[in-house]
Order: sequence, then structure tokens, then C-alpha cells
Amino acid sequence: MARAKLPLDGIRVLDTCVVWAGPYAAQLLSDWGAEVIHVESIQRHVDMTRGMVGFKITKDFAATLGPLIGGFPNRDPKDTPQNRSGMFNSYHRNRLSCTMDLNSPKGVEIFKRLIEKSDIFIENNLTDTMKKHGIGYEALKEIKPDIIMISMPGFGNTGPFAYYRALGAHLENYSGHSMLRGYRDTDPSVTTTTYHCDASAGATLAFTAIMALHHRNRTGKGQWIDIGQIETIIPQLGQAVMDYSMNSRVQETLGNRHTSAAPHECYQCKGDDRWLNISVFTDEQWQGLCRAMGNPEWTKDKQFAAALSRHQNQDELNKHMREWTIQHDHYELFHLLQKEGVPSGPVMDDDDCYSDLHLIERGYFNWITHRDTGTFLHPGIAGKMSKMPNNIRRAAPCMGEHNEYVYKEVIGASDEEYDELVREQHIGDTWLAFA
Repeated sequence: MARAKLPLDGIRVLDTCVVWAGPYAAQLLSDWGAEVIHVESIQRHVDMTRGMVGFKITKDFAATLGPLIGGFPNRDPKDTPQNRSGMFNSYHRNRLSCTMDLNSPKGVEIFKRLIEKSDIFIENNLTDTMKKHGIGYEALKEIKPDIIMISMPGFGNTGPFAYYRALGAHLENYSGHSMLRGYRDTDPSVTTTTYHCDASAGATLAFTAIMALHHRNRTGKGQWIDIGQIETIIPQLGQAVMDYSMNSRVQETLGNRHTSAAPHECYQCKGDDRWLNISVFTDEQWQGLCRAMGNPEWTKDKQFAAALSRHQNQDELNKHMREWTIQHDHYELFHLLQKEGVPSGPVMDDDDCYSDLHLIERGYFNWITHRDTGTFLHPGIAGKMSKMPNNIRRAAPCMGEHNEYVYKEVIGASDEEYDELVREQHIGDTWLAFA
């Protein structure tokens, strides 16, 4: 049965994105039907894009690497680590790959031919990287006046920090997020490597691409969009930002606590490293929690009688809570508390997520077969449209997997020209350092 036409069918996107933020944006566009062509180079390995390792490694060495750096199926890079990175395969589904050397005049000329056949070009490199290659917006709009180009360096393309280099760790700290999400008895040096800015920036880029397409449909005009990744995360910290703006108050690290709700914590449960989050904001929720606990005598203490006094005495409150939760399974308490109207949820590990009955029932995970990695369950597409059922259509591409399609069918290269480009090493399926 033919699939329903997706919202972005017929839109072609060129993507030279690296690491996570840009690839996540491209994934969102490709998930909903855009033909996204990932343009990459066999001349140069880009860290944290097709994995961290730009050289051939042994299986024994790969087994010592963490998931971000290694992440190979069965911890085995085999002879094609460029195609087996878990990170790359997670964020590059549903798209195509072609290779060209953008450091050479011929590679730039080829890219411009590809621009003529495209609608959107997205990149998240350092400011002016594309301009230095001769494919900045001013050059591209001469070739295709209605092209939409979106650039997304860490700090944007203007301002005193425009040329500063940054990854998720730096933006996480620059935004102030690291000061808010640690524990009350530690300093920011012990926070984990959560790169929320990559996700917020990727989603913002995809959204602005849709807006630019809508504008082009109405006016016929393309445009250049300048996104500073740092500016996409600060609005998501609005409570702390506006508290300072209105009250000149710098919020402190709260751990799992809340500025007004109590109990509001992550509580240890029965079993090995099992935890449950519980949040009580109202007196009704507090009464529901008391019923779930069997209305123990301590809940009648006057220090827990009202929301304000519970918040003021939450150290003592949490001692009682932990004595209760440690006796029970986290899923058992999750269902019990939800039944009583108390916001709660188990802290899940990867195994929990893949075996979760709710996610399975919704068909969230998809079985995907990849040429070099085999068949595995992958996280699926967020959101369901009633008129456009959607699933992952294609595994992440192997390097240069779609060279023939891009060169011969999209830009119309002859067999002779294609063969010459192979000889000149514009086209290939592995880094030249591997050859």
C-alpha cells in the first residue's frame, strides 16, 4: 500500500550539518517527507558526526569506548566505523548521503549545481565557513534567488562572539542551565553532560525552515536565516530568567526540588537503582498522596498541614517519604499515585524504555534494517497525524550511498563525468585515510 503523502513531500533540503544540533533539525525535516541530502567529505573526518573516531580501530579498543565515542553495534567497528556509529545512525535516518570536496573549486561548482535543484540549505558550522568556501547566501541566491539558507553557529553570525567556537557543553553553561540543574550540595563541576541546547536549536531550525517555506509560498522570496544556538535555550529557562529580570534574584541550584511545591523529589524505591519522581502542588494532590500511603500518623503533623509549611519543612517531609518509597517497586507506586491523582513517574533506563508497554502499544519504536549494522529497534517519529500515518522510511545512509542518484539524476552528470569525479576523489564511500 502506498504511504500517505507527507507534508514536506517535494521539498529538497541540502544539509552540511555536523555533530547533533543540525543533524537533529535535518532529521525532523526528513521525517515528515523532505528529501534531505547530507553532503559530506571523504577528505576530512568531522568529530562527533559519523562518530568520534576518524581512524580504523580494533574491536578490543572499541569495547573500551563509551556510547558517544564508540556506540558501534555489538561494540564492533568492523571495517566500516563510518557507517556503524550509533550517534550518526540515530540522527540521520530518512535521508540520503553524497560526497564532494567543498575545499576544491570543482566541489564548489558541483554544490552550486545541486543548489539549483534544491529548496533549503541548512548548516551549523562556524560563522562564515560557507562564505569562505564560496557558498554563502549572497553567492547562492545569485544561482537560485528563492533559496532558503539557514545558518546556526553557536552564538549566531553577528556580535562580539560570532566567531567563537562552541559545542553543547559550552552553550549549556553559557546559558546558565548548568547552574540550575545540579544538586544543592554540589557545584556545577559535577553536573552531567546534558546538551539540551543541541535539541532546542535543532527543533528551532526545523520550525524556522517551515516558516520560511510558508513565506516563500506567499511571496515567492527566499531568505537567509541566522540562528544563534544559545538564543534557543535561554527562553526555555524562562522562570529563572524572568525572576532575575523582575526581582533581581539569582536562582540557586535546586536539585530535584521546586520553588514552591513539596514534596517534589526523586525518591529511591525497592530494587537496584530504582527511583520515582513525585510532585505535589495542591492540597488535593497531598490528600491523594496520603491515601496512597495509607494515611500514616506522621502526615497529620501540623508542619505538613499546608503547602507553605510542607515546603518549609521538606527536609523532614522527605525523610518520611523515603522510608515509604524504599519499600515499594517504582512502577507499583507510579500506578498507585496516578490513580490517586498525584503527578508521578518512574525513572527509566534504556531497558525500561524499550520494554515499556505504553510506548510499545503506541508503536513508537521501529525495526530498522541497515546495510552495515543489521536490524535493530530505533526510537520512532514524534507525533501522529490522523491523515498522514508515518514511520521511519529509511535507515541512516552509509557514506556516499546515494552518490549515483544525486550526481546522475538530480544534477544530471553523465557517466563519464561521474567516473572522472570518482577518479578525482570527490566521490567515495569512506574517508581517504581509510583507503
